[in-house]
Amino acid sequence: MNLKNAPQTPDLDSSHELPAHENAAGNPAEASAGVEEQRAERNELLDRLARLQADFENTRKRSAREQQEYRDYALADTLRSLLPVLDSLDRALRAAEEDPQQLRLGFELIRKQLQDALSKLGLARIAAQGESFDPRQHEAIEMVDSDAAAGGRVIEELQPGYRLRDRLLRPAMVRVARGRKLA
Repeated sequence: MNLKNAPQTPDLDSSHELPAHENAAGNPAEASAGVEEQRAERNELLDRLARLQADFENTRKRSAREQQEYRDYALADTLRSLLPVLDSLDRALRAAEEDPQQLRLGFELIRKQLQDALSKLGLARIAAQGESFDPRQHEAIEMVDSDAAAGGRVIEELQPGYRLRDRLLRPAMVRVARGRKLA
């Protein structure tokens, strides 16, 4: 055997080696008890986690159910305020069979009743006719040359716009005067 070809092992420094694992005081019974304690603690933590997840899921479902109930009740209040309008429409249709002249008057009253109900809910009509064009409230459908109105003024409202409190629901569709070019 040739010692020159044999693998050489470096001198090991025993000061850098990790000590061999020793059980608690070398007693396997104590080590087993420690493992059992850790298992019990882990099982307890897993149980708490499962309970917290279930509580969270129940809270999420309850919150979603409460939100839906709130929307349903809010809708019920809105519908309750519109029921008199529906009743008036029914009465107007019955009266139209007896006296067709009263039909227009009935519809005008119903329109007023509906406007009142909607305004109580926070709906407001956007002023347009004669106002300065405001692209945040008005939608210009057409620019028209006009001697009767200054440029940038709304000369005709084609469809009314509405706001719900401070939120725009629908812009007013309008025709806007274009300033005349002087020759």
